[in-house]
Amino acid sequence: MNHWFEDFTPARGALPARAWVRSDAPTLSLNGGWRFRYAEHADTPADLADPALDDGAWDRIEVPGHWQLQGWGAPAYTNITYPFPVEPPFVPDENPTGDHRRRFALPAGFLSDGARAVLRFEGVDSAFTAWVDGTEVGRSVGSRLPVEFDVTDALQAGGAEHVLAVRVHQWSVASYLEDQDMWWLSGIFRDVTLLSRPAGAVEDVFVHAGYDHATGTGSLRVDTPSAARLLVPELGVDVPCGEDVEVPGVEPWSAEVPRLYDAEVVSGGEHVRLRVGFRTVAIVDGVFTVNGVPVKLRGVNRHEVSADRGRAVTDEEMLADVLLMKRHNVNAVRTSHYPPHPRFLDLCDEHGLWVVDECDLETHGFWLLDWRGNPSDDPRWREAYLDRMRRTVERDKNHPSVVLWSLGNESGTGQNLAAMTAWVKERDSSRPVHYEHDWAVPYADVYSRMYASHAEVEAIAGRTEEPLEDAEADARRRAMPFVQCEYAHAMGNGPGGLVEYQDLFESSERCMGGFVWEWIDHGLRQSGPDGVERFAYGGDFGEPVHDGAFVADGLVFPDRTPSPGLLDYAAVIAQVRLRPETTPSGDLLRLTNHFDVVDLGHVDLRWSVEDDGVEVASGTLPTPDLAPRATTLLDVPDEVAALSAAAGERWFTVTAHLGEATSWAEAGHELGRGQVQLDPGAGREPAAAGSPERRGPDLLVGSAVLDGRTGRLQQVGSVPVQVAELSLWRAPTDNDRGDFGEPLAPTWRSLGLQRLRHRTGLVELAGTAVVVAGRSAPAGTDTGFATTWRWTPLAGGAVHLQVDVAPELPGGLDVPLPRVGVRLAVPRELRHLAWFGRGPGEAYPDTGSATWTSRFASTVEGLQTPYVRPQENGQRAGVRWAELTDSSGRGLRVSSSTPFGVTVRPWSTEALDAATHTTALHDEGRIWLHLDHAQQGIGSGSCGPGALPQYRLEAGPVSFGFVLEPLG
Repeated sequence: MNHWFEDFTPARGALPARAWVRSDAPTLSLNGGWRFRYAEHADTPADLADPALDDGAWDRIEVPGHWQLQGWGAPAYTNITYPFPVEPPFVPDENPTGDHRRRFALPAGFLSDGARAVLRFEGVDSAFTAWVDGTEVGRSVGSRLPVEFDVTDALQAGGAEHVLAVRVHQWSVASYLEDQDMWWLSGIFRDVTLLSRPAGAVEDVFVHAGYDHATGTGSLRVDTPSAARLLVPELGVDVPCGEDVEVPGVEPWSAEVPRLYDAEVVSGGEHVRLRVGFRTVAIVDGVFTVNGVPVKLRGVNRHEVSADRGRAVTDEEMLADVLLMKRHNVNAVRTSHYPPHPRFLDLCDEHGLWVVDECDLETHGFWLLDWRGNPSDDPRWREAYLDRMRRTVERDKNHPSVVLWSLGNESGTGQNLAAMTAWVKERDSSRPVHYEHDWAVPYADVYSRMYASHAEVEAIAGRTEEPLEDAEADARRRAMPFVQCEYAHAMGNGPGGLVEYQDLFESSERCMGGFVWEWIDHGLRQSGPDGVERFAYGGDFGEPVHDGAFVADGLVFPDRTPSPGLLDYAAVIAQVRLRPETTPSGDLLRLTNHFDVVDLGHVDLRWSVEDDGVEVASGTLPTPDLAPRATTLLDVPDEVAALSAAAGERWFTVTAHLGEATSWAEAGHELGRGQVQLDPGAGREPAAAGSPERRGPDLLVGSAVLDGRTGRLQQVGSVPVQVAELSLWRAPTDNDRGDFGEPLAPTWRSLGLQRLRHRTGLVELAGTAVVVAGRSAPAGTDTGFATTWRWTPLAGGAVHLQVDVAPELPGGLDVPLPRVGVRLAVPRELRHLAWFGRGPGEAYPDTGSATWTSRFASTVEGLQTPYVRPQENGQRAGVRWAELTDSSGRGLRVSSSTPFGVTVRPWSTEALDAATHTTALHDEGRIWLHLDHAQQGIGSGSCGPGALPQYRLEAGPVSFGFVLEPLG
């Protein structure tokens, strides 16, 4: 049996798509509490629309909202796989259906003489039918797109109280076009509004506002279907709509200076308020420009998600996203993979973000079928494709922030996509068209790729990429600007390699930049099996088909707390960039203005000098007059030269700050930071003193006590040590797992690196040292690592540990190692860490751009990074010394002449590895202290390239050492 929602027709009874505007015409919000009835199948009772139906015993549901998050059904996450059989246009009989009812009364005067009533839905997932007072007013699909129905006649046939009934089906023909790597969630999840459309209303508005950068003149025309006037008081504009106006001396709109002019469109029945931004987007000689200036996109991909409300995001959450982006130097958003709530684009206009507005389209699940039956090349779907593009463009056409239209995402190739481009070009030729999934780029204006490696980007930047077979198509593509619409997959710990990507983007005018995948982890707040609240991911709701934690791949955590990845990204893309540079006169900081439009007149520079992390001088620097993309070396202030000799390592740091408050940050907000070492300082490793002693079964080496038989460390001063062993394993990161990239963790596990066993071969006194020779290896293999631990007493009770590790790999090793270091287990009371090194956050070989060298302190709890799926985290890198103490100052100091990594946890690596959620991690009654010589880089291998060669920890002989000293 065919149902209407299995029909290729996208809507019935819908009014033509039009712009989202602010009007003085009456409106009535229908958000709030609705009556709700849930069924597991679509063949629900036909009584829903009857106004006389007694729904008093029904449940209540909040609109906007999803029924799966309010007690009916369950969320499900898939990345690519459709969660139903692929036989378009059909869907299963098991089709969860939600009946919604809302009673309302019209305010006095709502329908004046000649006025029409229009019912507007901003977003309903996935197919719905609406009735007013028992009369069907329309049906629609296209979940993240608005639809309007004229309900005047239905309302006039009713009484003083009206009943709106809406039946929503989870699955429909539209579901095949909405396979967008996110939670499958259903319901009326955006606003529902009843609009009064007075006689003579402004039915639509299309703003054309360009800017001639050569003359500084703006061009303005506002088109309306019927007669109206355009008023822009600030510019002295009062003209009929449809008339072209030149505006000399206008201030252009950009993401850096989001200048908006308040305007009104006035007709006999309505005033429509607009905010106009003058800007011209053009591709000039293969370079993407806005207002005549090449623009670099330092972007993120943004799904709409709330940990508590799914895609029913609030105004506060939308504003939080925009402000966080601006404060972390992000200047662009790709609305993956559908148009966002319209108010989000208002915020982008107001605060300044370049937007790639993406159509509500993805058919990625057909990739698993070798694209058999893909709708993109099936003429039966043509109108559905065009309908989605029309509704996207018509709704969002007046936003100056929107600089590219995107046809959709990962939908293969075909005639329907070509038809979308043709329609866009006819309707709005002022913006280029983007689409990634056909690399021959037959119907787009920019060459777009996902997860291209650094080597590929370098070739494309120089227009030396591999040619297409079709010479004409190749020449066309080679002349296009290039954008990475997705790169640097931000899943879990990472992404790594950001610096190298950004340098490549900035090496060529062809490169427009890129968009990190993605903005936010889609973790949904859930009470776990133990009753403790956690963030859930795929599989946590019992889905039979799911893609696990792949939905948690954002730069901010589900509660919108910035992750270390976002802090790194902010540092890497900082428009006020400070990088060290070696010159004949010493190491200096190079200041570069990476803004596209503005100079640095709004920036204050501050400097400080620290000796071993303790500030000894500070001041301000004059800000150089740097035009966009200009650069200069900063001189070290004279005050620094006048300082006395350095008392240890001396570091010179410059920070850039906002000189005045903006709409998105207060004055003083940090924009960038750079640091150079002025003096490496003199090594202060304690001198050798004394010799080891035997005391019963033990060996005493300074304050260290070793087991005389096994050579294992048992105590340092008054601190007992329960475990002291070689460590090669880390709880795999999502990038180590490499589900869609370079998988390292499976090979590591097959080698047994997570289950080393340790054998002592020799314990001997050798002059002034104790030498412990042994071997660490997993069961079932002859692969192992020969180790030599040399313990030497030093002055003051300290002890020096030298560790030599030599791999024994008869079969070779074709993967890097996770880490090389030692780990200790010490009493749980040692919960405070102070260190001199890089901080305050975590850092790995190819991450940590947001860290700098200074003196820092934290509790053990504060050192953990709560990735949604537990994994390696929290390393503090470049450490010279670290002190792990209890509340009284008793504990252990570790130092080295060679900077090392420190990780401190209240749980073991094994527990971290086994945990599926942070709530499964529990205090083990001891502290685990990792002292690492090196770790493998992070990369972006969860979906993309792994760590670059220079960040890989290849197996080979290594030697490293530490000084251990008791404290207290």
